[in-house]
Amino acid sequence: MEISFQMVMSQVMLGLNNGVFYAILSLGLAVIFGLLNIVNFAHGALYMLGAYVALLGFTSLGPLIGMPDFHLNYWAALIVSPVVVGAFGIVVERTMLRRLYKFDHLYGLLLTFGLALIIQGVFTNFFNVSGDPYDAKPEILNGVVNLGFMMFPKYRLWVIVVSLLVCFGTWYVIERTKLGSYLRAGTENPELVKAFGVNVPLMITLTYGYGVALAAFAGVLAAPIYSVSPVMGSEMIITVFAVVVIGGMGSIMGSIVTGLLLGMVEGFTKVVYAPASSTVIFLIMVIVLLVKPAGLFGKES
Repeated sequence: MEISFQMVMSQVMLGLNNGVFYAILSLGLAVIFGLLNIVNFAHGALYMLGAYVALLGFTSLGPLIGMPDFHLNYWAALIVSPVVVGAFGIVVERTMLRRLYKFDHLYGLLLTFGLALIIQGVFTNFFNVSGDPYDAKPEILNGVVNLGFMMFPKYRLWVIVVSLLVCFGTWYVIERTKLGSYLRAGTENPELVKAFGVNVPLMITLTYGYGVALAAFAGVLAAPIYSVSPVMGSEMIITVFAVVVIGGMGSIMGSIVTGLLLGMVEGFTKVVYAPASSTVIFLIMVIVLLVKPAGLFGKES
C-alpha cells in the first residue's frame, strides 16, 4: 500500500486528538501524584463520571426537577461536571485518602482501585455497557475545517485547542506562580509552610479536587466523540498510566508533552502497521523503563 503525505498527516491529526485526552488525564494524575504522592487509580472512573454528569444533565435533569424542557447544555456541562466531580473528589480526599498520607503509596493505590471498581459497578448496574450517545454538541462546532491536507471536524479541533490551553495553563500556575510554589513547598515541608499562615490541609484537598476535575473535564470533551459507557474509563486508564510512566511520575510537563507525542505516534503507527497501534505505547514504555527508569522528564530518586 502506498503511503501518502495526506494519509500520514490525517492519522497524525487524529492521533493528536487522542493525545490531548492522554495529556489532560495524565496531567491530572501527575498533579495528584506529584503534589500529594497518591497513585489515583480511580482517575479513569472519574473521567467516566464526568461524562455521565454531562449526559444525565442533558437527558434527565429537566424531568427530575419538574421542568421537562430544561437541559444542561454542553457549555454549562463543561463547568458543572468538573465542579460536581471535583466536589466528589474532595469528599473522598477528606474522608478516605487523608488517613493514608503517612503510609506507603500502595495503600492509596489499593483504595482508589477499589473506589474505581465500585463506581464502575454502580454505573454498569444502571446503564448500558455498550454506551449511550451524547447529542448535546453545539451547532457552532458542527461541520469540518479544511486544513489543506484533510477535512478535519470542527469539534475535534476545538477539543485539541481547549485541551492545550487547560494543560499549559495548569503547568504555568504550578511551575511559575506563587500559588504553585506554595503547593510544591506544602508537600515537601508542610510544617514550614504552615508557619507562614498557609492552610496546608485545605490546599492539599483543593489540589486533589482540581486533579479530579481535570478528569471530569476530559470526560465532557470526550462524550460527543465516543459513546458514554461505564467502561470508558477502564479502557483509557491503562494507556494513561503508561503515558505517566513514560513522561515521569509526577512530572507536569512530562505528562503533557508525552501524552501529545504518544497520541501522534499511535496515529502514525496506524498508517505504517495498524495492528501495532494498540501496543506501540506499551512497547515505548518498556524501552523507556529499561533506559531511563524515572521516565523521560522524571528525576532519579
